Amino acid sequence: MPRLSILIAVYNEANSIKVVLERVTAAIAGMTAEVIVVDNGSRDRSYAVVEEFARAHPDIALKLIRIEQNAGKGAAIRRALDCAQSDFCIIQDADFEYDPVDYPRLLKPLMDGEADVVLGSRFLFESQRRPLGFWQAMVNRLINTATGVATGLALSDVETGYKAFRTSLAQSVPLHSNTFGLDPEIVVQFAKRRARFMEVPIRYRGRTPEQGKKIRALDTVDALWTILRTWLFSAAYKDAGRNMLAIMSRAKRFNRWMADTIQPFVRGDVLELGAGIGNLTMLLTSGGHRYVATDTDEESLNELRARLEYRPDVEAGFFDFSRQEEVAEFERSADTVVCLNVLEHVAEDRAALANIRRCLRPRGIAIVLVPQGPELFGSIDEVLQHKRRYTKDELVEKMAGAGLRVERVLEFNRATRPGWYFNSRVLRRKTISSVQLGVFDLLVPVWRKVDARLPWPANSLIAIGVADE
Repeated sequence: MPRLSILIAVYNEANSIKVVLERVTAAIAGMTAEVIVVDNGSRDRSYAVVEEFARAHPDIALKLIRIEQNAGKGAAIRRALDCAQSDFCIIQDADFEYDPVDYPRLLKPLMDGEADVVLGSRFLFESQRRPLGFWQAMVNRLINTATGVATGLALSDVETGYKAFRTSLAQSVPLHSNTFGLDPEIVVQFAKRRARFMEVPIRYRGRTPEQGKKIRALDTVDALWTILRTWLFSAAYKDAGRNMLAIMSRAKRFNRWMADTIQPFVRGDVLELGAGIGNLTMLLTSGGHRYVATDTDEESLNELRARLEYRPDVEAGFFDFSRQEEVAEFERSADTVVCLNVLEHVAEDRAALANIRRCLRPRGIAIVLVPQGPELFGSIDEVLQHKRRYTKDELVEKMAGAGLRVERVLEFNRATRPGWYFNSRVLRRKTISSVQLGVFDLLVPVWRKVDARLPWPANSLIAIGVADE
Protein backbone atom coordinates (compact mmCIF):
# COMPACT_ATOMS: atom_id res chain seq x y z
CA MET A 1 0.00 0.00 0.00
CA PRO A 2 1.38 3.47 -0.88
CA ARG A 3 2.61 5.59 2.01
CA LEU A 4 1.08 9.02 2.59
CA SER A 5 2.31 12.19 4.34
CA ILE A 6 -0.10 14.94 5.44
CA LEU A 7 1.76 18.26 5.71
CA ILE A 8 0.19 20.86 8.01
CA ALA A 9 1.50 24.37 8.77
CA VAL A 10 0.00 25.85 11.93
CA TYR A 11 0.00 29.48 12.98
CA ASN A 12 -2.34 30.60 15.78
CA GLU A 13 -4.95 27.90 15.07
CA ALA A 14 -5.50 26.65 18.63
CA ASN A 15 -9.26 26.93 18.16
CA SER A 16 -9.36 24.66 15.09
CA ILE A 17 -6.29 22.41 14.90
CA LYS A 18 -7.63 19.69 17.23
CA VAL A 19 -10.77 19.19 15.15
CA VAL A 20 -8.74 19.33 11.91
CA LEU A 21 -6.46 16.59 13.24
CA GLU A 22 -9.49 14.51 14.19
CA ARG A 23 -10.85 14.85 10.65
CA VAL A 24 -7.45 14.01 9.15
CA THR A 25 -7.19 10.95 11.39
CA ALA A 26 -10.60 9.73 10.24
CA ALA A 27 -9.69 10.31 6.58
CA ILE A 28 -6.44 8.32 6.73
CA ALA A 29 -7.87 5.39 8.69
CA GLY A 30 -6.66 2.17 7.10
CA MET A 31 -3.86 3.93 5.22
CA THR A 32 -0.12 3.79 5.84
CA ALA A 33 0.21 7.45 6.72
CA GLU A 34 2.10 10.01 8.75
CA VAL A 35 0.99 13.48 9.83
CA ILE A 36 3.69 16.16 9.95
CA VAL A 37 2.67 19.31 11.80
CA VAL A 38 4.94 22.37 11.80
CA ASP A 39 4.02 24.98 14.40
CA ASN A 40 5.12 28.20 12.75
CA GLY A 41 5.84 30.41 15.76
CA SER A 42 2.28 30.41 17.10
CA ARG A 43 1.61 32.82 19.96
CA ASP A 44 -1.43 30.90 21.20
CA ARG A 45 -1.70 27.30 22.46
CA SER A 46 -1.48 25.65 19.01
CA TYR A 47 1.71 23.74 19.83
CA ALA A 48 0.34 22.51 23.15
CA VAL A 49 -2.94 21.40 21.54
CA VAL A 50 -1.07 19.30 18.96
CA GLU A 51 1.12 17.81 21.71
CA GLU A 52 -1.98 16.84 23.68
CA PHE A 53 -3.55 15.30 20.59
CA ALA A 54 -0.39 13.25 19.88
CA ARG A 55 -0.36 11.90 23.45
CA ALA A 56 -4.02 10.99 23.21
CA HIS A 57 -3.53 9.19 19.87
CA PRO A 58 -0.31 7.17 20.14
CA ASP A 59 -1.47 4.99 17.24
CA ILE A 60 -1.14 7.95 14.83
CA ALA A 61 2.33 8.57 13.32
CA LEU A 62 2.44 12.27 14.14
CA LYS A 63 5.61 14.37 13.91
CA LEU A 64 5.49 17.79 15.59
CA ILE A 65 8.10 20.38 14.62
CA ARG A 66 8.40 23.84 16.13
CA ILE A 67 9.72 27.00 14.47
CA GLU A 68 10.34 29.60 17.15
CA GLN A 69 9.43 32.64 15.03
CA ASN A 70 6.84 32.77 12.28
CA ALA A 71 8.74 32.18 9.01
CA GLY A 72 5.68 32.00 6.74
CA LYS A 73 3.49 29.19 5.47
CA GLY A 74 5.91 28.33 2.65
CA ALA A 75 8.81 27.87 5.07
CA ALA A 76 6.71 25.60 7.29
CA ILE A 77 5.52 23.40 4.42
CA ARG A 78 9.07 23.12 3.05
CA ARG A 79 10.25 22.04 6.50
CA ALA A 80 7.52 19.39 6.65
CA LEU A 81 8.31 18.21 3.12
CA ASP A 82 11.95 17.68 4.03
CA CYS A 83 10.82 15.25 6.75
CA ALA A 84 8.32 13.31 4.64
CA GLN A 85 8.98 9.60 4.19
CA SER A 86 6.25 8.53 1.83
CA ASP A 87 5.15 7.99 -1.74
CA PHE A 88 2.61 10.83 -1.81
CA CYS A 89 2.01 14.08 0.10
CA ILE A 90 -1.08 16.18 0.68
CA ILE A 91 -0.88 19.75 1.94
CA GLN A 92 -3.60 20.32 4.56
CA ASP A 93 -4.54 23.71 6.00
CA ALA A 94 -4.99 23.96 9.77
CA ASP A 95 -8.47 25.49 9.54
CA PHE A 96 -11.90 24.32 8.33
CA GLU A 97 -11.74 25.64 4.75
CA TYR A 98 -10.75 22.25 3.28
CA ASP A 99 -12.31 18.93 4.24
CA PRO A 100 -10.10 15.79 4.53
CA VAL A 101 -13.05 13.74 3.31
CA ASP A 102 -11.78 14.69 -0.16
CA TYR A 103 -8.49 12.78 0.28
CA PRO A 104 -9.61 9.76 -1.78
CA ARG A 105 -10.52 12.06 -4.66
CA LEU A 106 -7.08 13.71 -4.52
CA LEU A 107 -5.19 10.44 -4.23
CA LYS A 108 -6.93 8.37 -6.88
CA PRO A 109 -5.14 9.86 -9.95
CA LEU A 110 -1.79 9.47 -8.17
CA MET A 111 -2.42 5.89 -7.14
CA ASP A 112 -3.73 4.99 -10.61
CA GLY A 113 -0.53 6.37 -12.14
CA GLU A 114 -2.45 8.95 -14.16
CA ALA A 115 -0.89 12.04 -12.59
CA ASP A 116 2.13 13.29 -10.68
CA VAL A 117 0.33 16.31 -9.20
CA VAL A 118 -3.35 16.70 -8.28
CA LEU A 119 -4.87 20.07 -7.50
CA GLY A 120 -8.11 20.23 -5.56
CA SER A 121 -10.02 22.92 -7.43
CA ARG A 122 -12.55 25.19 -5.78
CA PHE A 123 -13.90 26.12 -9.22
CA LEU A 124 -14.93 22.71 -10.56
CA PHE A 125 -18.52 22.38 -9.41
CA GLU A 126 -19.42 18.80 -8.59
CA SER A 127 -20.10 19.55 -4.94
CA GLN A 128 -21.46 22.35 -2.82
CA ARG A 129 -19.18 25.23 -1.86
CA ARG A 130 -19.30 28.66 -0.37
CA PRO A 131 -18.47 31.40 -2.88
CA LEU A 132 -15.17 33.22 -2.65
CA GLY A 133 -15.15 36.94 -2.01
CA PHE A 134 -15.25 38.97 -5.22
CA TRP A 135 -11.74 40.38 -4.92
CA GLN A 136 -10.33 37.03 -3.82
CA ALA A 137 -11.83 35.50 -6.97
CA MET A 138 -10.30 38.26 -9.13
CA VAL A 139 -6.87 37.72 -7.55
CA ASN A 140 -7.13 33.97 -8.12
CA ARG A 141 -7.97 34.56 -11.77
CA LEU A 142 -4.94 36.85 -12.14
CA ILE A 143 -2.60 34.30 -10.55
CA ASN A 144 -4.06 31.50 -12.68
CA THR A 145 -3.38 33.57 -15.80
CA ALA A 146 0.18 34.45 -14.80
CA THR A 147 0.92 30.82 -13.98
CA GLY A 148 -0.56 29.77 -17.31
CA VAL A 149 1.82 32.10 -19.14
CA ALA A 150 4.77 30.58 -17.28
CA THR A 151 3.74 26.94 -17.60
CA GLY A 152 1.53 26.69 -20.66
CA LEU A 153 -1.17 25.08 -18.48
CA ALA A 154 -4.76 26.30 -18.17
CA LEU A 155 -5.39 25.54 -14.50
CA SER A 156 -8.54 26.64 -12.72
CA ASP A 157 -7.11 27.00 -9.19
CA VAL A 158 -3.37 27.47 -8.73
CA GLU A 159 -3.82 28.95 -5.24
CA THR A 160 -5.79 26.01 -3.89
CA GLY A 161 -4.76 24.88 -0.44
CA TYR A 162 -5.21 21.23 -1.47
CA LYS A 163 -2.25 19.94 -3.46
CA ALA A 164 -1.32 16.26 -3.64
CA PHE A 165 1.86 15.08 -5.35
CA ARG A 166 4.55 12.46 -5.54
CA THR A 167 6.92 13.03 -2.62
CA SER A 168 10.10 12.21 -4.53
CA LEU A 169 9.24 14.77 -7.21
CA ALA A 170 8.63 17.51 -4.67
CA GLN A 171 11.80 16.69 -2.75
CA SER A 172 13.91 16.89 -5.93
CA VAL A 173 12.87 20.41 -6.99
CA PRO A 174 14.29 23.56 -5.38
CA LEU A 175 11.60 25.47 -3.48
CA HIS A 176 12.43 28.85 -1.97
CA SER A 177 9.24 30.70 -1.07
CA ASN A 178 8.58 31.28 2.63
CA THR A 179 5.14 32.76 2.01
CA PHE A 180 1.85 31.88 0.32
CA GLY A 181 3.89 32.20 -2.90
CA LEU A 182 4.78 28.55 -2.38
CA ASP A 183 1.46 27.62 -4.03
CA PRO A 184 2.30 28.95 -7.52
CA GLU A 185 6.00 28.13 -7.05
CA ILE A 186 5.18 24.43 -6.66
CA VAL A 187 3.07 24.49 -9.81
CA VAL A 188 5.71 26.26 -11.93
CA GLN A 189 8.50 24.00 -10.69
CA PHE A 190 6.50 20.84 -11.34
CA ALA A 191 5.61 22.09 -14.81
CA LYS A 192 9.31 22.60 -15.56
CA ARG A 193 9.75 18.90 -14.85
CA ARG A 194 6.94 17.98 -17.26
CA ALA A 195 4.84 16.61 -14.41
CA ARG A 196 1.38 15.36 -15.31
CA PHE A 197 -1.27 17.59 -13.69
CA MET A 198 -4.86 16.76 -12.89
CA GLU A 199 -7.56 18.83 -11.20
CA VAL A 200 -10.44 17.40 -9.17
CA PRO A 201 -13.38 19.19 -7.54
CA ILE A 202 -13.28 19.63 -3.77
CA ARG A 203 -15.43 21.02 -1.00
CA TYR A 204 -14.52 24.49 0.18
CA ARG A 205 -15.75 26.66 3.07
CA GLY A 206 -13.84 29.92 2.78
CA ARG A 207 -13.14 32.18 5.76
CA THR A 208 -13.31 35.94 5.83
CA PRO A 209 -10.51 38.08 7.34
CA GLU A 210 -12.75 38.52 10.39
CA GLN A 211 -12.90 34.73 10.76
CA GLY A 212 -9.14 34.34 10.53
CA LYS A 213 -8.23 34.48 6.80
CA LYS A 214 -4.51 35.30 6.72
CA ILE A 215 -3.88 36.20 3.06
CA ARG A 216 -3.40 39.93 2.48
CA ALA A 217 -3.10 42.22 -0.57
CA LEU A 218 0.72 42.13 -0.52
CA ASP A 219 0.58 38.34 -0.86
CA THR A 220 -0.76 38.84 -4.39
CA VAL A 221 2.29 40.88 -5.35
CA ASP A 222 4.53 38.28 -3.74
CA ALA A 223 2.80 35.47 -5.66
CA LEU A 224 3.21 37.23 -9.00
CA TRP A 225 6.89 37.93 -8.30
CA THR A 226 7.37 34.29 -7.27
CA ILE A 227 5.86 33.09 -10.56
CA LEU A 228 8.16 35.37 -12.58
CA ARG A 229 11.28 34.50 -10.56
CA THR A 230 10.63 30.77 -10.66
CA TRP A 231 9.79 30.75 -14.37
CA LEU A 232 12.87 32.69 -15.49
CA PHE A 233 15.57 32.05 -12.91
CA SER A 234 14.95 28.98 -10.77
CA ALA A 235 16.72 25.68 -11.42
CA ALA A 236 14.60 22.64 -12.22
CA TYR A 237 16.55 20.26 -9.95
CA LYS A 238 18.19 20.53 -6.55
CA ASP A 239 21.05 18.37 -7.82
CA ALA A 240 23.53 20.52 -9.77
CA GLY A 241 24.46 17.76 -12.19
CA ARG A 242 20.84 16.94 -12.99
CA ASN A 243 20.08 20.60 -13.43
CA MET A 244 22.97 21.02 -15.87
CA LEU A 245 21.68 18.08 -17.90
CA ALA A 246 18.26 19.76 -17.91
CA ILE A 247 19.84 22.96 -19.26
CA MET A 248 21.65 20.98 -21.95
CA SER A 249 18.42 19.23 -22.90
CA ARG A 250 17.10 22.56 -24.19
CA ALA A 251 19.65 22.44 -27.03
CA LYS A 252 17.17 20.87 -29.44
CA ARG A 253 19.20 21.49 -32.59
CA PHE A 254 22.26 19.92 -30.99
CA ASN A 255 20.27 16.88 -29.87
CA ARG A 256 18.97 16.52 -33.43
CA TRP A 257 22.55 16.71 -34.73
CA MET A 258 23.58 13.92 -32.35
CA ALA A 259 20.58 11.78 -33.29
CA ASP A 260 21.20 12.27 -37.01
CA THR A 261 24.84 11.26 -36.56
CA ILE A 262 24.07 7.90 -34.96
CA GLN A 263 20.76 7.13 -36.71
CA PRO A 264 22.41 5.35 -39.71
CA PHE A 265 23.84 2.75 -37.32
CA VAL A 266 20.57 2.07 -35.42
CA ARG A 267 18.73 -1.05 -36.55
CA GLY A 268 16.22 -3.61 -35.29
CA ASP A 269 15.21 -3.77 -31.64
CA VAL A 270 16.87 -1.02 -29.60
CA LEU A 271 17.94 -0.87 -25.95
CA GLU A 272 18.89 2.66 -24.82
CA LEU A 273 20.97 2.96 -21.65
CA GLY A 274 20.89 6.12 -19.54
CA ALA A 275 17.99 7.59 -21.50
CA GLY A 276 17.35 10.27 -18.86
CA ILE A 277 14.21 12.23 -19.71
CA GLY A 278 14.29 10.98 -23.31
CA ASN A 279 15.75 13.82 -25.36
CA LEU A 280 17.39 11.35 -27.75
CA THR A 281 14.72 8.69 -27.27
CA MET A 282 12.09 10.91 -28.86
CA LEU A 283 14.34 11.45 -31.87
CA LEU A 284 15.56 7.89 -32.40
CA THR A 285 12.29 5.99 -32.18
CA SER A 286 10.70 5.45 -35.57
CA GLY A 287 8.29 2.58 -34.96
CA GLY A 288 8.29 -0.88 -36.44
CA HIS A 289 10.71 -2.31 -33.87
CA ARG A 290 10.86 -2.68 -30.10
CA TYR A 291 12.47 0.30 -28.35
CA VAL A 292 13.31 0.08 -24.65
CA ALA A 293 14.60 3.20 -22.89
CA THR A 294 16.22 2.65 -19.48
CA ASP A 295 17.78 4.67 -16.69
CA THR A 296 18.77 4.34 -13.03
CA ASP A 297 17.06 7.51 -11.81
CA GLU A 298 13.41 7.03 -10.95
CA GLU A 299 12.53 10.72 -11.31
CA SER A 300 13.99 10.79 -14.82
CA LEU A 301 12.00 7.66 -15.66
CA ASN A 302 8.81 9.24 -14.33
CA GLU A 303 9.37 12.26 -16.55
CA LEU A 304 10.20 10.01 -19.50
CA ARG A 305 7.04 7.94 -18.98
CA ALA A 306 5.00 11.16 -18.97
CA ARG A 307 6.52 12.13 -22.33
CA LEU A 308 5.80 8.64 -23.67
CA GLU A 309 2.20 8.58 -22.49
CA TYR A 310 0.93 8.44 -26.07
CA ARG A 311 3.79 6.32 -27.40
CA PRO A 312 2.85 2.70 -26.64
CA ASP A 313 5.59 1.54 -29.02
CA VAL A 314 8.31 2.66 -26.55
CA GLU A 315 8.94 1.00 -23.18
CA ALA A 316 10.66 2.72 -20.25
CA GLY A 317 12.16 0.92 -17.29
CA PHE A 318 14.85 0.76 -14.64
CA PHE A 319 18.16 -0.89 -15.60
CA ASP A 320 21.61 -0.40 -14.09
CA PHE A 321 23.79 -1.97 -16.77
CA SER A 322 26.86 -1.67 -14.53
CA ARG A 323 25.38 -4.40 -12.27
CA GLN A 324 25.87 -7.87 -13.71
CA GLU A 325 22.95 -9.35 -11.77
CA GLU A 326 20.51 -7.06 -13.59
CA VAL A 327 21.63 -8.03 -17.10
CA ALA A 328 19.72 -11.34 -17.23
CA GLU A 329 16.43 -9.56 -17.97
CA PHE A 330 17.93 -7.88 -21.05
CA GLU A 331 20.38 -10.56 -22.19
CA ARG A 332 20.42 -10.95 -26.01
CA SER A 333 17.36 -8.69 -26.23
CA ALA A 334 18.64 -6.03 -28.63
CA ASP A 335 19.99 -5.61 -32.13
CA THR A 336 21.30 -2.16 -31.14
CA VAL A 337 22.42 -0.82 -27.77
CA VAL A 338 22.61 2.98 -27.57
CA CYS A 339 24.82 4.33 -24.77
CA LEU A 340 25.29 8.09 -25.08
CA ASN A 341 27.20 10.09 -22.46
CA VAL A 342 26.75 7.34 -19.86
CA LEU A 343 29.89 5.18 -19.74
CA GLU A 344 31.98 8.00 -18.26
CA HIS A 345 29.75 7.93 -15.16
CA VAL A 346 30.42 4.24 -14.44
CA ALA A 347 33.22 3.30 -12.04
CA GLU A 348 33.89 -0.12 -13.61
CA ASP A 349 33.53 0.72 -17.28
CA ARG A 350 35.12 -2.54 -18.53
CA ALA A 351 32.50 -4.60 -16.71
CA ALA A 352 29.77 -2.29 -17.99
CA LEU A 353 30.93 -2.77 -21.59
CA ALA A 354 30.91 -6.54 -21.07
CA ASN A 355 27.30 -6.23 -19.88
CA ILE A 356 26.43 -4.25 -23.02
CA ARG A 357 27.89 -7.11 -25.05
CA ARG A 358 25.61 -9.56 -23.18
CA CYS A 359 22.55 -7.47 -24.08
CA LEU A 360 23.30 -7.74 -27.81
CA ARG A 361 22.23 -10.45 -30.17
CA PRO A 362 24.85 -11.92 -32.53
CA ARG A 363 26.09 -9.23 -34.95
CA GLY A 364 24.37 -6.61 -32.84
CA ILE A 365 25.64 -3.02 -32.79
CA ALA A 366 26.81 -1.04 -29.74
CA ILE A 367 26.80 2.75 -30.23
CA VAL A 368 28.90 4.28 -27.45
CA LEU A 369 29.37 8.05 -27.14
CA VAL A 370 31.85 9.35 -24.54
CA PRO A 371 33.66 12.64 -23.81
CA GLN A 372 37.12 12.80 -25.35
CA GLY A 373 40.33 14.24 -23.91
CA PRO A 374 41.58 13.62 -20.36
CA GLU A 375 43.31 17.00 -20.60
CA LEU A 376 39.87 18.68 -20.71
CA PHE A 377 38.68 17.14 -17.43
CA GLY A 378 37.57 20.02 -15.18
CA SER A 379 34.90 21.51 -12.97
CA ILE A 380 31.96 20.78 -15.26
CA ASP A 381 32.99 17.12 -15.49
CA GLU A 382 33.10 17.03 -11.70
CA VAL A 383 29.58 18.48 -11.38
CA LEU A 384 28.33 15.95 -13.93
CA GLN A 385 30.05 13.22 -11.86
CA HIS A 386 32.24 12.03 -14.73
CA LYS A 387 34.81 9.44 -13.70
CA ARG A 388 36.99 10.04 -16.75
CA ARG A 389 37.33 11.39 -20.27
CA TYR A 390 38.57 8.97 -22.93
CA THR A 391 41.22 8.77 -25.61
CA LYS A 392 40.39 6.97 -28.85
CA ASP A 393 42.88 4.17 -28.14
CA GLU A 394 41.53 3.64 -24.62
CA LEU A 395 37.92 3.38 -25.81
CA VAL A 396 38.77 0.96 -28.61
CA GLU A 397 40.89 -1.22 -26.30
CA LYS A 398 38.21 -1.41 -23.60
CA MET A 399 35.45 -2.24 -26.06
CA ALA A 400 37.59 -4.93 -27.71
CA GLY A 401 38.31 -6.42 -24.29
CA ALA A 402 34.55 -6.70 -23.72
CA GLY A 403 34.04 -8.58 -27.00
CA LEU A 404 32.95 -5.58 -29.08
CA ARG A 405 34.90 -5.22 -32.31
CA VAL A 406 35.10 -1.52 -33.13
CA GLU A 407 34.33 -0.96 -36.80
CA ARG A 408 34.43 2.80 -36.71
CA VAL A 409 35.13 5.73 -34.41
CA LEU A 410 33.56 9.10 -35.22
CA GLU A 411 34.89 12.39 -33.88
CA PHE A 412 31.83 14.39 -32.95
CA ASN A 413 31.38 18.04 -31.96
CA ARG A 414 34.67 19.89 -32.30
CA ALA A 415 32.82 23.18 -32.00
CA THR A 416 32.36 23.07 -28.21
CA ARG A 417 35.91 22.03 -27.28
CA PRO A 418 37.37 25.56 -26.85
CA GLY A 419 34.37 26.70 -24.80
CA TRP A 420 34.45 23.57 -22.66
CA TYR A 421 38.14 24.09 -21.90
CA PHE A 422 37.69 27.77 -21.08
CA ASN A 423 34.63 27.28 -18.84
CA SER A 424 35.72 24.08 -17.12
CA ARG A 425 39.49 24.42 -16.87
CA VAL A 426 40.17 28.18 -16.86
CA LEU A 427 37.08 29.71 -15.22
CA ARG A 428 36.29 26.55 -13.19
CA ARG A 429 32.57 27.14 -13.63
CA LYS A 430 30.07 24.76 -12.03
CA THR A 431 27.38 25.15 -14.66
CA ILE A 432 26.88 25.92 -18.33
CA SER A 433 25.53 29.35 -19.19
CA SER A 434 22.08 29.05 -20.72
CA VAL A 435 22.91 32.12 -22.85
CA GLN A 436 26.07 30.49 -24.22
CA LEU A 437 24.19 27.26 -24.85
CA GLY A 438 21.36 29.11 -26.58
CA VAL A 439 23.75 30.92 -28.93
CA PHE A 440 25.60 27.67 -29.67
CA ASP A 441 22.36 25.82 -30.38
CA LEU A 442 21.16 28.60 -32.67
CA LEU A 443 24.32 28.18 -34.73
CA VAL A 444 24.20 24.38 -34.93
CA PRO A 445 23.36 24.46 -38.69
CA VAL A 446 26.69 26.24 -39.16
CA TRP A 447 28.60 23.88 -36.85
CA ARG A 448 27.26 20.85 -38.71
CA LYS A 449 28.81 22.14 -41.94
CA VAL A 450 32.20 23.21 -40.58
CA ASP A 451 32.77 20.82 -37.66
CA ALA A 452 34.90 18.31 -39.58
CA ARG A 453 37.16 21.13 -40.82
CA LEU A 454 37.99 22.60 -37.41
CA PRO A 455 41.70 22.06 -36.63
CA TRP A 456 41.42 20.49 -33.15
CA PRO A 457 40.12 17.22 -31.68
CA ALA A 458 36.42 16.73 -31.04
CA ASN A 459 34.77 16.99 -27.64
CA SER A 460 33.21 13.53 -28.03
CA LEU A 461 33.95 10.14 -29.56
CA ILE A 462 31.33 7.81 -31.03
CA ALA A 463 32.43 4.20 -31.29
CA ILE A 464 30.47 1.67 -33.37
CA GLY A 465 31.13 -1.81 -31.97
CA VAL A 466 29.96 -5.18 -33.33
CA ALA A 467 29.18 -8.20 -31.17
CA ASP A 468 30.80 -10.95 -33.23
CA GLU A 469 29.57 -14.48 -32.65
